[in-house]
Amino acid sequence: MATSFTLVGIGEALFDVVGNSQHPGGAPLNIAVHAQQLGLSSGGRGVLVSRVGQDGLGEQIAGMLRGRGMTHDYLQSDPDHATGRVYVDHDDQGEPIYDILENAAWDQLQYDPDMDTLAMACQGVCFGSLAQRHAQSRNTIYRFLDTSRARYKLFDANLRGPFYDRQHIMRSCESATVVKVNQSELDTLTEMLSLGDGGTDDRAKRLLERYELRMVVLTRGPAGTVLYTPDDRHEGESASYQPTDDADTVGAGDACAAAVLVGLVTRMPTGDIATLANHTGAFVASQPGATSELPPSILSMIGE
Repeated sequence: MATSFTLVGIGEALFDVVGNSQHPGGAPLNIAVHAQQLGLSSGGRGVLVSRVGQDGLGEQIAGMLRGRGMTHDYLQSDPDHATGRVYVDHDDQGEPIYDILENAAWDQLQYDPDMDTLAMACQGVCFGSLAQRHAQSRNTIYRFLDTSRARYKLFDANLRGPFYDRQHIMRSCESATVVKVNQSELDTLTEMLSLGDGGTDDRAKRLLERYELRMVVLTRGPAGTVLYTPDDRHEGESASYQPTDDADTVGAGDACAAAVLVGLVTRMPTGDIATLANHTGAFVASQPGATSELPPSILSMIGE
């Protein structure tokens, strides 16, 4: 049976600029929005902790949160830095390429004492590597994690060169109970953390054991998600959706992460969590932007 929960995404909130269109994004924002959708039937909620500029884009992000029925109490307003933007292109294989503007408002995320209550009350929190590129936001994230009593702290590796290094990747893995990577990120972590030789399964299991994690989440695009736990390897049912004419794959991995967190805190069987992650990620990949409204067929999978 589904239970109420609070899941926090902490870090960047920005706009993804894809061609002539732009959409609210940033992994913590995307995850909080999808957690909110997935939790509506059980009283669950997603909360974004981030910082935007005192500009039109910042107002749009705050308005989007209000429109989704989400609190914006933890969305800070920065008078000196603009709301972040990321210009997204695609390579020959269709994979996104990111040009991330620096000195954004989310780089200056401050720790507010009110965050203590949220940190201690939430059941899950997601953080990534990108928002750690600046000491100010990085220290805020670590303080939140250190304060939090959440059982599930998901580190979404989300490697965006040149904004990561070995020191902070190691600390993030040590702070996490769940780590999410794609195949390329697992390859990078294998070399960076000396995970050794072997196939994908071997290296994912080694990452799990090295940091005493509850789970490693491997996203594989159309091939679906694999969940590694100390006891087993889990693949759910495959999923695909007809893409719209203006579809892009931005945010599909974030949708998977949100589904995994919701599945964990509502105590779904691990195989069902993988299936939920596959459907949520595949649907978002079939739509424009990273925060698509999920269909009832996916929302009804919670607590089945």
